[in-house]
This record gives sequence, C-alpha cells and structure tokens, in this order.
Amino acid sequence: MAQLRDLPGLDRIIQDTAIQEIAARYGLTSVKQALREIQADLRAEGTAPDWATDTSAYCAPLHQILRPVRYTPVFNLTGTIIHTNLGRALLSADLWRDIEPLVTRPMNLEYDLDAGMRGDRDAVIEQRLCRLIGCEAATIVNNCAAALMLVLNTFALNQKVAVSRGELVEIGGSFRLPELMQRAGCGLLEVGTTNRTRGSDYAQVTDEVAMLLKVHPSNYHIAGFTEDVGAAELGQIAAAASLPSCVDLGSGSLIDMTRWNLPPEPTPQSILKQGIDLVAFSGDKLLGGVQAGFIVGAKAFVDPLRKNPMKRALRLDKVALAILDATLQLYENPEHLTAKLPLLRTLTLSEAALLARAETVRAALPAAFISQIVSSEAQIGSGALPDQNLASIAVTIRHEDRSATEIATALRQLPVPVVGRIKDDLVWLDMHGAEPLDELTRQLAELSKPSK
Repeated sequence: MAQLRDLPGLDRIIQDTAIQEIAARYGLTSVKQALREIQADLRAEGTAPDWATDTSAYCAPLHQILRPVRYTPVFNLTGTIIHTNLGRALLSADLWRDIEPLVTRPMNLEYDLDAGMRGDRDAVIEQRLCRLIGCEAATIVNNCAAALMLVLNTFALNQKVAVSRGELVEIGGSFRLPELMQRAGCGLLEVGTTNRTRGSDYAQVTDEVAMLLKVHPSNYHIAGFTEDVGAAELGQIAAAASLPSCVDLGSGSLIDMTRWNLPPEPTPQSILKQGIDLVAFSGDKLLGGVQAGFIVGAKAFVDPLRKNPMKRALRLDKVALAILDATLQLYENPEHLTAKLPLLRTLTLSEAALLARAETVRAALPAAFISQIVSSEAQIGSGALPDQNLASIAVTIRHEDRSATEIATALRQLPVPVVGRIKDDLVWLDMHGAEPLDELTRQLAELSKPSK
C-alpha cells in the first residue's frame, strides 16, 4: 500500500495523455470533479492502493464514474427495432444534413415572412399533415401522452370521460391512463369489461360524460373471448349524443404497411374517415421521426386545443419541428420511403440481406467465442403491433469460460456499446440493427481485449 502523501496532485493527473483523452470525451470539469471524489474516498480510508500513485491508472475508475452520465451511440441488436430505451426511430444522415441550416441559423419558426409579423410555429407541420391525411386541421405537442392530456383537459375538464375497461393501458415508465386522466383534470367512467365492451355500454352513459375515448391496443393484445367497439360505431354514438370522440392511436402510421408485406396497422386517415373527431398518434414510432404527439381531425375540435394554455407548455422546439417537417416531406413520395426512411428500410430488410450481415458478424468475432447463425423473430417495438413479429436472423454467442451475462456486459462496455439480449444462456445479436456493419465488426473484434 502507498502512503496518502504519494497520491499525485490533480494538475499532474490531468496532464497524463490518457486522462486528457477522457477529458476530451466527458468534459474537463466532470473529470476534475470525479478525480476529487476518487481521491477523497482514498483519503477517507486512510491508505492508498499502489495503483493510485500512477496517473494513468485513474482511467478505469474515471470511466466507471463517468460512463453512465454521457449519451453515446450504441448498436441495437436486441431484436426490438423501435426500442424505447435506445432512442426509438432512427433519422437518416441525409435528412440531418438537409435541416442543418435551419438549426444552426435563424429560421422562420414563428414568423410570417409574407405578413412581416409573428406567425404560428405549427403552421408548416399542420399543412403537411392536412395534405397527407386529408384532415381539416392538426396541431402538435411533445409526445402522444401530452396530446391525449391536452385533448382531455380541453374537452373534459372537471367532467368524466368514457373508456372501455379493456383499454385502460399502462404505457412505458409505469404511467397509467387513469392517472394521466386525473392529472388532466377529468374523471374516468369505465364501461364494459376487460375482454368485452359493446356499443350499448357507451350509449347508456352518454349523459354522464363529456367525451368518448378509445385507446388503440398498441402495446398489448387481448385474445380469446373478446369484443370491442370499433371507431365507426364509437363515432356514431358520440355524434348522436353531441359528444366529441377521440381515438388515441399510439404508434400511428401514415401509410398502409401491408404494401411492404408488413403487419397491418390503422392509419389516422382511416380512423377519421370512420367519423371520429380527433386522432392522436406519435412521431417517433411507426412514423419514423422524432418524439412528438400529433392531434388531427375536425377544425372545430382542433382550434380549442390551440387556445388551451397547456398547449404552450407542451409545444415542440425548432429542432424537432424541422426534423418532423423533413420526415413528413418523405411521405409525399411514398414509393421512395424504403430508401429514404431508415425505419422502413430496416423493417423491410430481406432474409438474404440479414443472412449476409450475420455471416459478416460471425466472421468478425474473436475465435474464442462460439457463434451460430439462427432464425429468429424481431419485434417492431415501442408499443407498435405487439402481437406481430417479423422473421429475422440472429447470431448467437457463447464462451466456454464466460457466462452469457458476462458476454453481454463485455459487449456493452465496448467503445461503441453493443446491446443484445440473453436467451437460453446465449447472447443473441439480431441483424436488423447491424448497421453500419463495418463499424460493428470493428467493435466485435475488441471483445478479446480487456475493458477500460
């Protein structure tokens, strides 16, 4: 053991080349603070281990402290394509380059260039949505939960809303629909049962509620002895009672996914055509953009949403709006979507393409790892099509001397972390997320080396 007086000073540690590289990555202030914490812990123990006298030896504890507090690119090989914890839908590099002038220079965010006065920040997105969907009006907030909260607060404040018991969902992070409704200032009136709800269940409570709400089962699936009320029937019941109707579509897609042999998912336009007044859906799921909540429908119902003071608290910033505008523009030419929209390109990868990736990945693994190419299934994820999986290809990995958990940990500790999943005591790497492939193979070659 070394003596505390032998501990190198902060300035001396910072001068070490390896430490400077860490400072460039995490920030000098953060590195200095972490070094102070490390040495404070050593002094509290009264003695110092021998490594603590070597400036370069501080790299490992620094990485351990600072790694969790930095955003970093990762490879999503989990088999969940739109992964909530890993950033959901990906953006194309071309799209990002196209919007760069909008986010690095002043832009007409809330300025009407023709009138020379303040404008509406949602106007560009609204026009695109109205053209693409064929709706009268649209507005946008920062996610789909916020969209639903705005609708509820606007039309049912201090009143009740009818929802089927089979649609009282819990979304990610343990947020539950009844709790969100309560925070929106309205009450819940449950109708029907968990597995069977009929139109008559809604019809008999129309004089007790201010709105009829339907929640699309985008993150769960009920099978068996079931019955539910479709959008068309709900819209008719609401219209007959002069009540607004709303469908929370969750991960709504603007196009018919079956044209690419993907599982069907209702579109906002199909729901509106069935007589529903308002539809809410997400921007960073099947649409393939960034986090946002769209509300589309009749102008008579969208206009009050804009006037709600809560709308300002939930509005999007210029970066998100610029990205969404560029993403929606891609939908103007749907025949090019598989080439231009990363999400759709990933969802439509052929078996041959997945197999070619798997062979490259397997060849890149160090010889000590025992790997195999296997048929697999991928989930679309983030609440999209929960009962539908995609055929996929995976590479499974095992090691004679390391457990699956140890291998998965080593993969996550690579310079660019690789996130897979563990199944049957094997690490599974799904090939839907194996891009850029050349960078992935370089990372996998690092597996033999000790982690920093």
